Amino acid sequence: MVSVYEIIEKARKTGKIEKGTNEVTKAVERGTAKLVAYGTDVEPKEIVQHLPIICKEKNIPCAPIDKKEKLGISAGINVSCSAVAIIDAGDAEKDLESFIKQNKK
Repeated sequence: MVSVYEIIEKARKTGKIEKGTNEVTKAVERGTAKLVAYGTDVEPKEIVQHLPIICKEKNIPCAPIDKKEKLGISAGINVSCSAVAIIDAGDAEKDLESFIKQNKK
C-alpha cells in the first residue's frame, strides 16, 4: 500500500498538484481535484475544517493526514503545508485509484 505522501510526491513530479488551503479550495470548487489531503495538526483548525465538507459535496476523496510538515515535503516545498490537491496524478494514477478504493467507506 502506497502512502498519501508518496502519491502526492509522484503526482508532483509527473502530474500537477495545488498547494495551500486557498488553492485546494478553488480546485475542489472547480471540480478539478482528484484527491485532497490536509494536515490534522493545522492550527487554528478553522483553516482546513471546511475541506472535508466541500469534498463530500463534490464527491472528491479527502484524506486527513497527521503532519503538515510531511505534507510540505511531499509537495516539494521547504515549509509545512496545510493542504494539497492532486489535479493530475501523472504516473501516480494507479496508486491513487487503489488508495481511493481502499479508503472508501
